[in-house]
Amino acid sequence: MTAAASPPPSRIRDPGRAASGWQKIRWVEPHMPVVAALERRLAECGSLRGRRIAICLHLEAKTARMALALHRAGAQVAICGSNPLSTQDDVAAALAEAGVAVYAWHGATPAEYAAFLDDAVAFGPHLVLDDGGDLVAHLHTRRRDRLGSVRGGTEETTTGVLRLQAMARDGVLAFPMVATNDARMKQRFDNRYGTGQSVWDGIMRLTNLVVAGKTVVVCGYGWCGKGVAERARGLGARVIVCEVDPIRANEALMNGHQVMPSTEAAALGDVFVTVTGCRDVLVAEHFRRMKDGALLANAGHFDVEIRKPDLEALARRVEEGRPGVRTYVLDDGRRLHLLADGRLVNLAGGDGHPAEIMDLSFGLQLLALEWVDREADRLGPGVHPLPEALDREVASLHLEARGIRIDRLRPEQVAYLASWREGTA
Repeated sequence: MTAAASPPPSRIRDPGRAASGWQKIRWVEPHMPVVAALERRLAECGSLRGRRIAICLHLEAKTARMALALHRAGAQVAICGSNPLSTQDDVAAALAEAGVAVYAWHGATPAEYAAFLDDAVAFGPHLVLDDGGDLVAHLHTRRRDRLGSVRGGTEETTTGVLRLQAMARDGVLAFPMVATNDARMKQRFDNRYGTGQSVWDGIMRLTNLVVAGKTVVVCGYGWCGKGVAERARGLGARVIVCEVDPIRANEALMNGHQVMPSTEAAALGDVFVTVTGCRDVLVAEHFRRMKDGALLANAGHFDVEIRKPDLEALARRVEEGRPGVRTYVLDDGRRLHLLADGRLVNLAGGDGHPAEIMDLSFGLQLLALEWVDREADRLGPGVHPLPEALDREVASLHLEARGIRIDRLRPEQVAYLASWREGTA
């Protein structure tokens, strides 16, 4: 099948909501100076002009700002949402009004979600920007007829990088993908500070309950888990960390958190946050031990970390506790509250990461797209790290935007660090 010259018409919920979406986009715009600087450079040099770029990301204001940067730099952009509950329909309407092809609405069914992925790749993209690996997996399974046009792409999340690495091990990944998630300016800021703040923003919006004085159980202590635990402690909670990695468990211990198996923590927690990237983190064994009123939230990419079928099986009835909160009433009367249907609580229950944080991540993505397009033939299929120089470029742009200067090594210091001759004697 021949790729279309242009993407199909946008499919969104309500074009009439564009004004509200523009208001959100304009609010974040001055807080994203790195994206603005790179937009200007890409527009001037024309490196992505005429490129067809398919994007699968959480469709909210910061994502829209980045998509607009590519659009204004001359790329042809098609975008779909990477989660059925994270799309903001007003933002989707604004993007469509701007001339970006948009395929997303809040509450998409599985069939609609798959159809939106189809639409996003219908024009035969040269480049892909993925979040969680759904777009790349879709290309390799259901739309192999569109693989031939793809030069490469970039992945935003830990979950997506793990999927890509599995595809590479199986020998099926057909083009180079950049593990942008693994860049230092991504992991140490987006994953840590972004997730840390936005998860608690989502939980507090959904529940209107205090965090101080509660016991919070954080399952997973990677960069995202570190951020969630730090912010919980800052809000006055007692924090228990559950881990399978002994090194990360030691790190949590040295950072002042309790560490124990999740089955023991199940009886102690008031709030549970899963942030592992793995499935079946909290299951029936845990639910049977939990306190009445326990809150269950997921901050991993997919809704598989909290096993919902087990909750359904244990419950004698299910109620809506409040919007975005599903209450499972167990046989003994205990109530367990699942937030945002077990999907990403910070996006399904809030607006996601702060604009300043996503400015860094999306700055990396813009540079990654430009780099993989230029280097695709040399790189070949596989998962590739983002070059250190691009990581540092985003760091420097951010400091410059804030008016912050730093020291530089003097020539004699550079020489010292490069030499083995100077020592104790």
